[in-house]
Amino acid sequence: MAVVYLDNNATTRVDRQVVEAMLPFFTESFGNASSTHDYGAAVAPALKEARKQVQALLGAEFDHEVVFTSGGTESDTTAIFSAIETSSQRNEIVTSAVEHPAVLNVCQNLERAGRAKVHYIGVSPDGDLDLDAFGAALSDKTALVSIMWANNETGKIFPIVELAKLAKSAGALFHTDAVQAFGKVDMALKDMEVDLLSLSAHKIHGPKGVGALYARKGVKLSPLFRGGKQERGRRAGTENVPGIVGLGAAAERARQTLAEDQARVKSLRDKLESGLLAAVPLTRVNGGGANRLPNTCNIAFDYADGEAVLHKLDRAGVAASSGSACASGSMEPSHVLRALDIPPYALQGAIRFSLSRETTGEDIAKVLATLPEIVANVREKSPLWAEVRPPQVA
Repeated sequence: MAVVYLDNNATTRVDRQVVEAMLPFFTESFGNASSTHDYGAAVAPALKEARKQVQALLGAEFDHEVVFTSGGTESDTTAIFSAIETSSQRNEIVTSAVEHPAVLNVCQNLERAGRAKVHYIGVSPDGDLDLDAFGAALSDKTALVSIMWANNETGKIFPIVELAKLAKSAGALFHTDAVQAFGKVDMALKDMEVDLLSLSAHKIHGPKGVGALYARKGVKLSPLFRGGKQERGRRAGTENVPGIVGLGAAAERARQTLAEDQARVKSLRDKLESGLLAAVPLTRVNGGGANRLPNTCNIAFDYADGEAVLHKLDRAGVAASSGSACASGSMEPSHVLRALDIPPYALQGAIRFSLSRETTGEDIAKVLATLPEIVANVREKSPLWAEVRPPQVA
C-alpha cells in the first residue's frame, strides 16, 4: 500500500540530491575541519560553500552571519540566552503565546530562575498577533523580542518586518524562529531589522540534527557550548560536516525551486481544504486566511476524536498529525489552538496536514476519498454527535 505522507512540518524526507552531496564526507573527505593537514583542509571549502548556500536562501548580507548548530532548538536557546546574558540593563522578553516549545520552555525556565520577565502576547481567533498588546509590552526593559516567522501548527505568518521595526525602536534585539518558514517563503534579511533567526535542515528535505542561527553582524552571542574556536568562537564542537553539507545542499535546492513550489503546493493545499470543507459537515479551518504558509492546513472536525481519526488514517496509509511533533504523546489540547479560543468540541478534532514539494495530486485525492468516511465513523462513537448531527447526515 502506497503511503501518503502529509506530516512535513514535523520532518521531511531527505532529498536524493542532498544525500548524494553528503555521502563523500562520510567516507572520503572525512577529515576534521579544524585539522591543518590535507584531510582537514579538504573539507573547509565544503563548509564555506554550505554557509554561502544558507546565506543565499536567507538573503543575508554576509556568509559569516550564519552559525551552524544542531538544529532549531539549539539556535532558539542560544538566541534567547544570548540576549539576556549580554544585556546588563534589560531583562524582559516579549514573545507570543503560540510559539514552539523550543522558545516557550526556554522563556519559562528563565522566568522560574528569576532571570527574566516574559510577556506572552495573545492572538485572535484567526491566529493574528495582538499588535496593540505587542506594542504595549515593549519598553526600555525589553532585551529581546522573539516571535516566530510562521506557526508550525496553523501555518499563520506573522508580520516580521513590522514587528522587527517596533522592537528596534524600543532598543531591543529581535529574534524569529523561522524553522517552518525557511525555504517556504521569500526572505531578504539584509533589508530587514532581524537580529537573530533560527532554522533547521530537516524541514526542507535536509538531514536531521543540523541547523543554523543567523546572527546579524555586530550582534553579541553567548555560546551555549564552550571549548574550541569553531564557528568563530560562537559554537564550540567539531563541525558536523556531512550534516552541514546536507543543509547547504537542501537550502540551494529550496532556493532554486521556491517560486514553483509555493504555487504548486498552495494549489494542492487549497484543493484538500476546499474538498474537506465540502464533504464533511461541521468542519472548520483553524487559523485560516491568505496569510499562511502555502503547505499547511489545520482543520477541525467538530465532535470527532482527532487521535482516533489519525489512527484510522494511518491504517489507511495516510500520515498526518494533531500538531507539533515535539508535543506528541500529550493528551492535552494544543496550546496553539487553545490560544485561538477554539470551542472544546472542535479542539480535540483538529488535524494538521502539511505538504511538501513531493506531495502529488494523487495524494490529495486519496485523502479526499478516505477521510470523510473515517470522520463519520469516529463521530458515530461520540455521545454528543447524536445531539447535533445535521439532518442531511442523519
